[in-house]
Amino acid sequence: MSVAEFLAPENWLLTDGGPRYVQLRKRLSDGVEQGVLQPGSPLPPEREIANITDLSRVTVRKAIQALADDGVIIQKQGSGSFVSSQTPQIEQSLSRLTSFSEDMSRRGMSSASQWLERGLFMPSPDEVLALALAPDASVARLARLRTADGQPMAIERASLPTDILPNPLIVETSLYEVLEASGLLPVRALQKISAINLGTQDAMLLQVEPRAAGLRIERTSYLADGRVAEFTQSIYRGDAYNFVAELRLARE
Repeated sequence: MSVAEFLAPENWLLTDGGPRYVQLRKRLSDGVEQGVLQPGSPLPPEREIANITDLSRVTVRKAIQALADDGVIIQKQGSGSFVSSQTPQIEQSLSRLTSFSEDMSRRGMSSASQWLERGLFMPSPDEVLALALAPDASVARLARLRTADGQPMAIERASLPTDILPNPLIVETSLYEVLEASGLLPVRALQKISAINLGTQDAMLLQVEPRAAGLRIERTSYLADGRVAEFTQSIYRGDAYNFVAELRLARE
């Protein structure tokens, strides 16, 4: 299929499908994923994409900029835009408490999960300490491989007290949606980020070489009343994530 045929608006543009630049960003991303747009190949000029899709150049420019922010597209001054030959880079803010599903949805990306573990278990010493559990208490545990547009991104291992999540099997997509529905959505969290080399099993799940660079993030989330709601240990691909924090000068 040619790029023009792939971008023909009758094949994907919906009147009720949300902002048009988000739909175009998703269509172009799908083109990369499906091989219609090959790694390293030039993207059609903005004017050409606008003519094919019947969208304004402002909309096209906004979609391309979003892809450039994610690392899917590389913009070269004087040469145009090119499909990146590397794994997309995702910038994740450290100032907002959000779920993986919400993060990917805001970027117009399709998130999915592969369950690795889900159920009630006897807690580990780390879980007892982090969640302030009694030694004989059970813990709700959720472990899954998270993907964005089919690309493995992270391994999440979340642990919660059973009074917060009595039945882990009700979590099908977003854990935070389940917690919000029960009135137990965390309002703040503390995170610790460490650079690591991925072990063999985690590297296999993330489809990278063993001992490749990765990021380990430990997050403890709290309810409005101060109770610990969640302890999550996540492993992220080092080549796919950039974590960004806004810092302000403290003045006396």
